[in-house]
Amino acid sequence: MEHKYIVRSILLCLIALLGTSCSDFLDEEALDFKSSSNSYSTVSDFDKSLVHLYSKVREEFFSGNEQPVSDYIFGCDLVWDGQIQGAQRFNDYNNTCNPNNTYLDIHWKNMYKMIAACNTIISRLGSSQVPDAERPRIEAAAKFFRAFAYRNLVYLYGGVPLELNEVASPKTNYVRASKEDVLKVIVEDLVYACNNLPGITKVRDGEISDMAANHLLAEVYLAAGEYQKAYDAASVVINSQDMALMKERFGSVKDEEGDVFYDLFRDKNQNRSSGNTESIWVIQYETGVIGGDNEVTNVYGSGYKLERLMAPLVRDLRIDGETTSPFLWPYSTFQSGGRGVGWGIPTIYFSNTIWESTDWDDMRNSNYNIHRKFYCDNPASKFYGQTLDTENPPAGVTVPCREWYAYSTKCTTPGHHPENLFANSSGLLTGNAGFTYADQYMMRLAETYLIRAEASLGLNKKEAAATDINVVRERAKAKPCTASDITIDYILDERMRELGIEEKRRLTLGRLGQLYRRTVEVAKNPLVRNMGPHHNLWPIPYSEIERNKDAVLEQNTGY
Repeated sequence: MEHKYIVRSILLCLIALLGTSCSDFLDEEALDFKSSSNSYSTVSDFDKSLVHLYSKVREEFFSGNEQPVSDYIFGCDLVWDGQIQGAQRFNDYNNTCNPNNTYLDIHWKNMYKMIAACNTIISRLGSSQVPDAERPRIEAAAKFFRAFAYRNLVYLYGGVPLELNEVASPKTNYVRASKEDVLKVIVEDLVYACNNLPGITKVRDGEISDMAANHLLAEVYLAAGEYQKAYDAASVVINSQDMALMKERFGSVKDEEGDVFYDLFRDKNQNRSSGNTESIWVIQYETGVIGGDNEVTNVYGSGYKLERLMAPLVRDLRIDGETTSPFLWPYSTFQSGGRGVGWGIPTIYFSNTIWESTDWDDMRNSNYNIHRKFYCDNPASKFYGQTLDTENPPAGVTVPCREWYAYSTKCTTPGHHPENLFANSSGLLTGNAGFTYADQYMMRLAETYLIRAEASLGLNKKEAAATDINVVRERAKAKPCTASDITIDYILDERMRELGIEEKRRLTLGRLGQLYRRTVEVAKNPLVRNMGPHHNLWPIPYSEIERNKDAVLEQNTGY
């Protein structure tokens, strides 16, 4: 019996010992792989985190499904929807902007994911092994991206919840900060970025620099009504010896027919390594490279679907009782526009009015840039060999229509699609085409001039505004404007002429509170229904309001 008690005592001791060491044994220590505890240590770790932020920007504005095109360009003064389908493309604002409809939620989520990643970088930097000399650059980049994300949110939604710290556990008590407070935080982050990001000649293609930070800061100062500060920040960029508008033919197609404005949007011409001194921040694509986001495989994959949405579906055009189109489709030509499906039909205001009101011979309205004169290349058509003009269409054809309209060639690369997208030597494209196979501008110097012109207008210095606008118009060989021309509508029209489908128009009009007026009253977008002044802002997603159970996340007025 005594032996039994001794054995039992020994067993209990062993169990006790095992119990005390069990938790230590189960504590996982990352020795040969990255985890949340050791991923933010070296310069390489932080640079990889910054690469993730570049990827999130590309995903939000240029990649994946069609939303980067439709949500920032459609349903405003630029284009209307050629095929009504569900909540997409803003043909019915009550549907697209229904806060219970999850269609728009992806943008809110993407921006706050960026903010969370930035906060983590900033929070972890202090306890890292990063040398002191490298820390300002990394912090500046994280603050730039955080400011960029909040800038997008405040233009789209107005005041939003502010979070400037790393969040390690769920929070359900957020409230909206005022628009003014959000803008103040953005400015503080961008001022730091301006002072600590490398110069534009010191960064690789696609990386942000002090020029990008000053450009964005100038724009945000406009939103805050700080016009002199906006003027000064824009002047830092404009007056830099490293920046200049491109005024002569250059790059990959300079020996082909075209003009310098056309050159700006050809493949391989966007980056400074091509000699382009106008680019400030360029979103990078590498066709056919894993991670390059322009997949050219047997699968219709990722990329920027600008070509697909913005070029007309000429395949379906019928004239004078013919059973075939006068244009071959899909071909790598001007008349086909690649593999367009005709969803982004330009408003008459974009395609005609803004040119007629200033100068129809403006280079930016040349046939290389706004394609209107289409060569009939289908041998099966009786129109073969002729040129048809959207400004003087054949009898029975109404322009614009989904099958035929004047389109911006920024969306496509005529004659220069990737080689393995050609089905044969004649130029026929495979069904996997439809993307825009070039790097994309997020910022370029011509816009900086227009930002400074807007600042001058805010300061009631219309002569100075006209001077800046005329720098841009002179490159386009357009007639100069005068101080008496300068209004906010003139500047917004000039942005259309210069930036067209390149800019994220919804952000510009949202910043100014001009989305409704410009869409309905100025451009008279023919297919926008149920739009009211409250649609200048998007609704806060209902899902975000619902899960924020410990505080009231107020909805925007009108929803």
